[in-house]
Amino acid sequence: MRLPAAGLLLLAPLCAAFYLPGLAPVSFCDDDKESEGCKSLIELFVNRLDSVESVLPYEYDAFDFCQDKEEKRPSENLGQVLFGERIASSPYKFTFKKQETCKKVCTRSYDPENSADKSKLAFLKKGMQLNYQHHWIIDNMPVTWCYDVEDGQKFCNPGFPIGCFVTPDGRVKDACVINSEFNKKNTFYLFNHVDITIMYHSGKDENWPGARLVMARLRPQSYKHTDENNLSCEGPPMEIPGEFNNKLNLIYTYSVTFEEKNNIKWASRWDYILESMPHTNIQWFSIMNSLVIVLFLSGMVAMIILRTLHKDIARYNQIDSSEDAQEEFGWKLVHGDVFRPPRKGMLLSVFLGQGTQIFIMTFITLFLACLGFLSPANRGALMTCAVVLWVLLGTPAGYVSARMYKTFRGEKWKTNVLLTALLCPGIVFADFFIMNLILWVKGSSAAIPFGTLVAILAMWFGISVPLTFIGAYFGFKEKPIEHPVRTNQIPRQIPEQSFFTKPLPGIIMGGILPFGCIFIQLFFILNSIWSHQMYYMFGFLFLVFIILLITCSEATVLLCYFHLCAEDYHWWWRSFLTSSFTAVYLFIYAVHYFFSKLQITGTASTILYFGYTMIMVLIFFLFTGTIGFFACFWFVSKIYSVVKVD
Repeated sequence: MRLPAAGLLLLAPLCAAFYLPGLAPVSFCDDDKESEGCKSLIELFVNRLDSVESVLPYEYDAFDFCQDKEEKRPSENLGQVLFGERIASSPYKFTFKKQETCKKVCTRSYDPENSADKSKLAFLKKGMQLNYQHHWIIDNMPVTWCYDVEDGQKFCNPGFPIGCFVTPDGRVKDACVINSEFNKKNTFYLFNHVDITIMYHSGKDENWPGARLVMARLRPQSYKHTDENNLSCEGPPMEIPGEFNNKLNLIYTYSVTFEEKNNIKWASRWDYILESMPHTNIQWFSIMNSLVIVLFLSGMVAMIILRTLHKDIARYNQIDSSEDAQEEFGWKLVHGDVFRPPRKGMLLSVFLGQGTQIFIMTFITLFLACLGFLSPANRGALMTCAVVLWVLLGTPAGYVSARMYKTFRGEKWKTNVLLTALLCPGIVFADFFIMNLILWVKGSSAAIPFGTLVAILAMWFGISVPLTFIGAYFGFKEKPIEHPVRTNQIPRQIPEQSFFTKPLPGIIMGGILPFGCIFIQLFFILNSIWSHQMYYMFGFLFLVFIILLITCSEATVLLCYFHLCAEDYHWWWRSFLTSSFTAVYLFIYAVHYFFSKLQITGTASTILYFGYTMIMVLIFFLFTGTIGFFACFWFVSKIYSVVKVD
C-alpha cells in the first residue's frame, strides 16, 4: 500500500498499511516434484453465501450446489461462528500448473413431480432473486471477481453472484448486466461455470521451494450444456424458467489457468483487493473534518480554562482575602452542593463499571488491529479478540463500579456487584438470543450452535462474573474518593434556568459534535457489516477513536462549566448523558442508513437489522457516557480544589 505523506497524520496510513497475514505461507510445486516443503494439490474452500438484500446468510450446502464427497471443515474460531462463517471444502480441486478447460464438477437434476426437487429449485431461485453471493477461498485468500467500474477503475469483489433474475416487467439485477443475452423476461440465469485464473510468485530466486499463490480471480459464466459427454462451454446461457414445469438438468463446470506473477510479493497479495476499494480519499476527508471539530472544541475549552476560569479563580480568591464580606457568585456559589451524591447512584455506578470495561476492550482491540494482528486475512480474529478481552476485563468493571458506588455513599454493595456483572451483559445476551432464535427458525448459517451458546454462557458466568466480584472486592476495600470541598447538609435551591441551561437541550446539543467526528467512519463500518464490504483501515479508525475521546471529553466539560455557572449543580448524570447521547444520533443514522442505502427486504431481516443495531447502540451509549463522566469528574474536582472556601 502507498503511504500518503501527511505530516502529523502519518500514523493512520502507517497502521492501515502494515498487517500480518495470520497464516504461514504454503509453497506449491508441480505434481512430479511434490515434497515435504511443497505440495501440488490446490483446494478451493467455500464460505457461507450472503446478500445485501437479506441479513440471513446461508451455508453453501443449502443451495444444492456440488458438494465434496469427503467434506472437510477447518476449525473455526469464536469470531467466525458469531459472524456466521461456515467454511467447508468443495469439489473444485486443482493441480498446480495443470490447465483445465470446461471440466465437469457435477450434475443436479430436478423433477417437477418431486416435492423435494421443487423446494430445492425454489430456494435456488430465491437466492438469485435476492442476489446471494458466493465466497470462495484458495490458500486463505478470497477468489475475487474483478470488473470495470466508472472512471476506468477496476473493482475486485471478494464474492460473485449465484445468478441473476430478469423480472416479468423486464427489470434486471446488476449481475445480469455482464451479459447482453440475459434478456428474457421472468427468467433466471444461473452462473454454472467459472473461469478461474490462479497467479503465483515463483521461488526460483528465493530461499523457499516451489511457488506461492498471490492472486486468484474468476469470471462467472452461464452456459446451457446439452451433452454431458461433450462439454464445450460455449453457446446460449443456462436459463431456468420462472414456471417449473419440465425436468431440468444443471451441469456445473469450470476452467482453470495459471499465470506467473513475480512482481507481486506473497506478503502484499491482499493489496490489489484493498486498493480497489475507493475509500482512502474519503477517509482523509473524515479525519480532517474530525480534526476541525476537535480544534474548535479545544479552542473553546482553552479559552475557558486559560481566561475565564483563571479570572474566576483569581477573583474568588481575591474576594476571600479581602476584609469586606461580599456575596459569592457563579460556580463557586454551589461548592457546598456540587459533590452531593446523585439520585440513582447505583445505576450510574453500574453503567460506569460496564463503560470502563468496554472502553479498555475497544482500545486494546483497535490497537492490535492497527498493528495488523487482526487483519482481514485472519478471519474472525477481531470478534474473537473483542469477546475474550471483554470476558477478561471483569475486574476493572467491578472495581470502578464499587469505588464509585462507595463514593456515592451507597450501602447495598451486593446489589451493586450483581448488577455490574449481570445487567448490561444480560440485556445484550437476551437481545442476541432472540436474534439467534429468528436465525435458527430461518435455517441461516448465522444461527449460533447450542454448544457455542453454552460456551459463551460458561465464559460469562465462569470467568467474567468471578472477575467482576474480585474487582468489586478491592473497590469496596478502598476509601471513597475524597472531594476537595465539603457538602452542605441542606441542598441549595437551583434558580430558574434559561432554555439552553436546562438539562434536555444541553444533553441534546452535547451529542452532536462527537457524532460529527465519527459519522463518515460510521458509514464504512456499517458498509462492512451490512453490505459485506471488507474493512481494513484500522489506522484511520484508531485515530478517529482518539478524536472521539477528546471530543466527548471537551464537549462534556464545556457544557458542565456553563451549567455550574448557572448554579445548577446536578452534573453527575448530566455529564454521563451529554456524551452518551451520541448513541441516540448513531441510532438515528442507522435508521437513515437502512432506508437510504440498504435494499433489505423481509420482516425477519428488518428485525435482525434493528436487533443487532440496538446492541451496538447500547455498547456505544455506555462507552461514550463513561468518557464524558470521568472527564467532567476530573474537571470539577480540579476547579474546586484551587479555590478557597470557608
